[in-house]
Amino acid sequence: MKGIIFTEFLEMVDQKFAPDVTERIIENAALPSGGAYTTIGSYDHTELVKLVVELSKESGVEVPELVRIYGFYLFERFVRTYPRFFSGMKDAFTFLEGLDSIVHQEVRKLYSDATPPRILCTRAGEGRMEVLYESDRCFADAAHGLLLGCIDYFGKEMDVAREDLEGGAGRKVRFLLTAKA
Repeated sequence: MKGIIFTEFLEMVDQKFAPDVTERIIENAALPSGGAYTTIGSYDHTELVKLVVELSKESGVEVPELVRIYGFYLFERFVRTYPRFFSGMKDAFTFLEGLDSIVHQEVRKLYSDATPPRILCTRAGEGRMEVLYESDRCFADAAHGLLLGCIDYFGKEMDVAREDLEGGAGRKVRFLLTAKA
């Protein structure tokens, strides 16, 4: 997993909790990297899991909720850091339709070792979209938060229904987005 995911997570913890919480979760997680990440480095995704588990212990917030909060935060950071991906996008559905073919393709060009999740978006009628998330890293809660961040950014209220397609593992999940009238 690319280091930017780790550095942004630690930034979020600093901002939403406190720098001393960040220090404690790094120390308590006993990470092989020691918690020293660079944005372009590659790290085992299990280190992020350990950090989230430690943050859950520190904060009392359940792990799935923390990961959704992080996904929402990460979307906001991507908007600020990579504005070109959002230029000309008129709504959340248009952005999501280009996510895998434009954004993830660009990530693969920049980082040949990157393995972003697979995202398949299908319009499911007027004001509806099915988003299929698939990743061996099982971060469907982060995808959920990213979707919520995307919806918020484009300003159209939507309902988000979620169905785990592999018994709760978070590896393969279907989201159904429905625009509110």
